[in-house]
Amino acid sequence: LSKNVAKAVVSTQSTGHLKSPLLGSCTACIVVMDKEKKEVSAANLGDSGFMVVRGDVVVYQSQEQQHYFNTPYQLSISNDRLGVIQDRPSDADTTTISIQKGDLIVMATDGLFDNMFQQQIVERLKIIDRYAPTYETLKQAADKLAADARNLAMDEDYMSPFAMKAQHYGLNFRGGKLDDITVLLASVVNCWEEEDT
Repeated sequence: LSKNVAKAVVSTQSTGHLKSPLLGSCTACIVVMDKEKKEVSAANLGDSGFMVVRGDVVVYQSQEQQHYFNTPYQLSISNDRLGVIQDRPSDADTTTISIQKGDLIVMATDGLFDNMFQQQIVERLKIIDRYAPTYETLKQAADKLAADARNLAMDEDYMSPFAMKAQHYGLNFRGGKLDDITVLLASVVNCWEEEDT
């Protein structure tokens, strides 16, 4: 998976139609489900990430990649500017995880994971009927997670996951972390049993 993902990202970067490249960077999280093997494969670069939730248990959560505190790995176009760290798609952590009917997959930017603990996220997912999810309940849960993360990000007294990491590194920080917040939810349904019909 990682070689294919790396080729796709590099190809996208090198075939752009811009006369001069836009400077910038981003993290990346790509998750692909293989219904025949009943697994998901993923490539994750930086501090965006994903988690697989089975019932009330997080069976897997990607680990953030950081050069040092609050400096995640990122794909970037820097135009050879000094001091800009350039990571490659091949630097992504890759993994493959078995999945089951009823599993929920949460993909999100660090704005979610820096402001909400695992158990808070799992609690918000309880509105979803895991064995008969609807688009509406998945959307409602994703919207609720994003809204809750945003509210916690603005709470100066909240001891957020980000604040705890900052204090671990000797920084006097309390509160949430204002950041981009994007949340995607997917539910594993029994699609592989319907292949013969």
